[in-house]
Amino acid sequence: MDRRSFLLGTSTLALSQVLFGCGGNNQTQLKVKLLKGSIPGQIVNQFHKGLQQQVQLKFAPVEQIQDLFQQLQNWQQKPKSTDEQGWSRFIPFRQGQQTADADLVTLGDYWLKAAIEQKLIQPLQEVQGNQLKQWSALDERWKKLVTRNDQGNLDTQGKVWGAPYRWGSTVIVYNRDKLRKLGWMPKDWSDLWRDEVQQRISLLNQPREVIGLVLKKLGKSYNTENIDQVPDLEKELQTLNRQVKLYSSNNYLEPLIMGDTWLAVGWSSDVLPVLGAYPQLGAVIPQSGTAIWADLWVRPAGIPRVTLSDQWIDFCWQPSTAKQISVLTKSNSPISTNIVASDIPKPLLSLLQSDREVFDKSEFLLPLPPSAIKQYESLFAKIKV
Repeated sequence: MDRRSFLLGTSTLALSQVLFGCGGNNQTQLKVKLLKGSIPGQIVNQFHKGLQQQVQLKFAPVEQIQDLFQQLQNWQQKPKSTDEQGWSRFIPFRQGQQTADADLVTLGDYWLKAAIEQKLIQPLQEVQGNQLKQWSALDERWKKLVTRNDQGNLDTQGKVWGAPYRWGSTVIVYNRDKLRKLGWMPKDWSDLWRDEVQQRISLLNQPREVIGLVLKKLGKSYNTENIDQVPDLEKELQTLNRQVKLYSSNNYLEPLIMGDTWLAVGWSSDVLPVLGAYPQLGAVIPQSGTAIWADLWVRPAGIPRVTLSDQWIDFCWQPSTAKQISVLTKSNSPISTNIVASDIPKPLLSLLQSDREVFDKSEFLLPLPPSAIKQYESLFAKIKV
């Protein structure tokens, strides 16, 4: 899942490149490549001040999760022979595999299976291990998400491959002014089928997201495998398709702001930063449940374990730190915090104060067999024709 940022200039305390400490190459270091805007710079500063030893911290932001995944791939890429290199012969390769240039990297949970299967990352710990002191503070749902076998599938007897530090969801964002004239505001996925909004909706250009929301409307799971056996699924999708003005995973907010569309389905990481700047926009988490995404810390394969990386993860999981990450990056926390309504700007309140009942109905987009993925992709392509 590619969650792209929109209007990056609206983000507060965006981390450009933070480098603390000085000294020679022998100095203890922690190098982190992270999703831009997902950790406030002041959090890194607080972590550095709390350390007992002299260390060098290097936090380098990257625009997209897809770019971070590709970086993990590049680090594990073996050099090609002279005949195989072609145009890439001008790219310098180190002898053997490239060395990972980070101790920790941000990765989305949707990419976790592929990263494990391709051996791009290594486990953070064994399930029964105690290296991560704050592991016990996580809800069982988060522990289950990142505990997997060597094929990247959920496995309670597996290893811990990632450390979630913030999360969000797929939401409906809408133009209040347009819908107020119609006398209603959206509350659930079924509102996307209303006659009054025909050709006024934009949807993510993602088979799992679009088919998933229809499955949810029908009382099914986002992670349904045999979708060809779900009654009325294709019919519902065809009807929804007639409501859609455009499919886009990148540019769905601009048409909404300009009034070309009245509703859009998007990711909270895109939506929340712009709500304050555009008061005509509102957003809602569908009452029947939605898709959840999480940003994780993962450890690249082939690098030695650095104690500082465990300390950083534990620091992110401390309630006071988790609260700051949540409030400042406009996201939810996997750690229970004492966030109250007064901590959150009013336009964001309904999205950041999670309704436990709705959360329990919501789902991560879990790995599906290749045959199921092909069904999703084929059906999505068919209904868009």
